[in-house]
Order: sequence, then C-alpha cells, then structure tokens
Amino acid sequence: MSVEGESRLLTDIITELRAAGCVFAEDEAELLLRTAGTRAELAELTRRRVDGLPLEVVLGWAEFLGDRFVVEPGVFVPRRRSEFLAEQAISLARPGAVVVELCCGSAAIVAAVARAVERIEPHACDIDPNCVRCARRNLTDLGGTVHRGDLYEPLPGELRGRVELLLANAPYVPTDEIASMPPEAREHEPPVALDGGTDGLDVHRAVAAEAPEWLSPGGRLLLETSGRQAERSAAICAEYGLDTRVARCEETDATVVVATAPES
Repeated sequence: MSVEGESRLLTDIITELRAAGCVFAEDEAELLLRTAGTRAELAELTRRRVDGLPLEVVLGWAEFLGDRFVVEPGVFVPRRRSEFLAEQAISLARPGAVVVELCCGSAAIVAAVARAVERIEPHACDIDPNCVRCARRNLTDLGGTVHRGDLYEPLPGELRGRVELLLANAPYVPTDEIASMPPEAREHEPPVALDGGTDGLDVHRAVAAEAPEWLSPGGRLLLETSGRQAERSAAICAEYGLDTRVARCEETDATVVVATAPES
C-alpha cells in the first residue's frame, strides 16, 4: 500500500473510532493498522472495537510494565493502575520466593514480577476457566503454575506457610456502582472480576481471613484497593493479625494495602 493510501486508510479508521466515542482514536487506529495483516482483518478489528470490545481484547494483548501479555475475550483487562501493585511486589520480592496471585485474570501481575525477579516460584489462581487458560499462556514459559478454583482452595497444600508475597487485585467495586462503570468493563469483563459486594470489600475479607495461614513468617499480602476504601481494607487485614500500611501512587490513582505477617 502506498504511503498516501495508508494515510487515507488511517484517517478513515480514526473517523470511525471517534464516532464510536473512542477518546484515543489516533493511537488506537495506529495499533489496529499495525496489528492487522490484511485490509479485511483491519476492517474486522475496527468493527469489533467500534462495537465496544476493549482495545486490548481486539488486539489480543495488553501492555503492562513495558511488556505485552495475552488478553482473551471474557478476561479482565489489566489496568495501568495495577502496575503500581506489581512494582511494589518487585521491590519486595527476593530471588527464589514463592509468589502467588489470587483472582489473577490474565496473571499479568505475577508474570511481570517473574520477569523482573530471578528464580521466583510463581503461582496464579482464578475461578474462571477463561482466565485460567489465558493466565497459562502468560505464565507457563516463566515457570509458573496456574490453578483453577476459588481463592486459596486450589493451591497445593505444600505452599501453606511458604508464600512470601500474596498478590490480589480482587474485585472491589460495590455492587450498586457496577452499572456506572464504562461499558467496556461492565459488558465485556466477567462480573465476578468486578463485583465486590455491598461495600466492595467482600472478597478482601475472604482474602485477608486466610492470608495468615498461607504467608511465611514476615510474608506480605499486597491488596489493590481504592483510595476511599484503603482504610477499611487495611483495617480488615489488621483484624487477622497483619501489620498494615497503605502505599499510594497519585500519578495513576493507585492504592495498595501492604499487610505483613508476624515474623514468628
């Protein structure tokens, strides 16, 4: 295709995306154009995006901490704010550590840690079979294991008391607020990945309740939450004997509760 032809095609895609309400139409059009192998494929990718499918699902990947991770239909798309959770984990992880991600979705968080820290033993869990399949694509080559089941239930018993880092971007949206979320999320991501119950903290309670049994002495639970829920999330962790602090990144509006198990 000539430069002029490609430029005209790009302009047409941008116009379609803008009409569909895509805020970053120019950037998205460039990505779609680079991803598609043929004009027919480009038309199909553009149609799917215009129909409201998340860009990452259309492309088949999401960028997270500078790397690309597979994202499949029906799987929670990793957010930029969750990079802060991964960065906190990377700063605390030591070579050889057992690192577990609960409610893993694509497992981008624990996979990013595995890429940054040598010889960790990564595990991921999710109840959704689509997420488990996607997570395996991201984690298997990094020596990780993905388990299907509800929270801690599928973890092998030999990990009990050995987990140095327990990571969770568990759902924390209050049920009544899901309807006000962007259509990309509420229509194309699994409700179980969004709905945190009446106050948004039901899954946080379940994660915190069993964390002391799985954490090693001095091990840490890193729990993503929102700024307005941080104090309550931290208080929940403290109820189970964990020493808590709140880490905050203003740039990405990211909040993480860091809850540490007693040393002995």
